[in-house]
Amino acid sequence: MKNTPSHLSESARKNVCEALRAVLTDGLDLYTQLKVAHWNIKGPHFAALHPLFDQFATDQAANNDEVAERILTLGHLAVGTSRHVAKHSRLPEYPQDTTKDLQHVALLAERIGAHLAGMRAARDVAKTHEDEDTFDLLTGMVEQFEKHAWFLHATLGG
Repeated sequence: MKNTPSHLSESARKNVCEALRAVLTDGLDLYTQLKVAHWNIKGPHFAALHPLFDQFATDQAANNDEVAERILTLGHLAVGTSRHVAKHSRLPEYPQDTTKDLQHVALLAERIGAHLAGMRAARDVAKTHEDEDTFDLLTGMVEQFEKHAWFLHATLGG
């Protein structure tokens, strides 16, 4: 918790970083689930969904990096090995034998919804501690993935 430019108290930074670590863990899991869907999708919607899932994964990779760097800016270490993620992710396991396009859409919509809930919870922690920068960072990510979720729900006809 040294060498941080943050104006936040040590306890505020600790609480915000704990919330951000959970977001990072879920985000790393979501990234791999998006890639599994991208790799294994088959069906009449393949041509539209294959690149869409890849774009979602690219966006998630960038978000993961931003969250990790925010944790470091606040004076903590980012964690995220595959073993850590497997043990601590709040997302449901992805059924890796899924191939049907609309099944992937439904599975990803559910997982993105869970990730959005985690980001919103972390954003509430940031707001409680008056960490406007983390709040703004998470707001941008929520907006981005709400749009992604909308694409998926529209594909399902909902």
